Amino acid sequence: MEKEYKKPSRILDYNKKLPLLEIYPCIQSEGSRQGRPTIAVRTTGCTHRCWFGEGGWCDSWYTSIHPEKGIYTFNDIIKIYDENPEIKEMMLTGGSPTMQPDLCNELTHFAHERGICITIETEGSHFIETDYPFGLVSLSPKFSNSVPSLDATTPMGKNVDQKMIDQHNKFRLNKEAIRKTLDYHIDFHYKPVYDGTQSTMDEIETFRIEMNIPKNKTWLMPAGDTREELIKQYPISLEKAFEMGYNWTGRDHIISYDTKRAV
Repeated sequence: MEKEYKKPSRILDYNKKLPLLEIYPCIQSEGSRQGRPTIAVRTTGCTHRCWFGEGGWCDSWYTSIHPEKGIYTFNDIIKIYDENPEIKEMMLTGGSPTMQPDLCNELTHFAHERGICITIETEGSHFIETDYPFGLVSLSPKFSNSVPSLDATTPMGKNVDQKMIDQHNKFRLNKEAIRKTLDYHIDFHYKPVYDGTQSTMDEIETFRIEMNIPKNKTWLMPAGDTREELIKQYPISLEKAFEMGYNWTGRDHIISYDTKRAV
């Protein structure tokens, strides 16, 4: 069930440290805006604890499973756009950015003033009625293949327990919040993570039909948190995307830089 949020407020202190872990210019490497220069704004904290078996943990596990403390202010975001005035895109990612409704709302004001298109990457846990809608919702709902196994060990050596599994499942596939999100914001694409199994594909397609998402807004993405794993998964996911009539997206930041952060 969706946690009810009040309408988000504005951020008044631009010098206060926020749950922001990374801010850096890069090339968007996934989905329908792939290849465009953007500024990545990464929040810390997440409702999920994603684990994809051989596909590994979430590639930003340091914002979710073992969340690090935020180190940046809103002024730091302004500064990096002032230094890169030609960039008119923002990739708001996490973690789970929708856990920070006031920050999300303030970013929409900043984007409106600067003519910036925000892409928010979200699993759809929460709906936020920001004062200005996001330019693009990159929706990556988490299916059964993302649930951690009790015999798994986290990237920092912690054994998975039932509490972690329950936390992951609490907001997983919050369809009410997802529907509100897709209806409110300007545009969206559906970017499911595919691990090569038929059971996951069945869930991906069932969800697409239930939510009335067109195939031309579906971008199948391979599971994998390392270059080695993605190289294995690329041909499998490419062939399945072609078979299903979906678009396909790689994860070029991982192919290019493997596990290096902030690139």
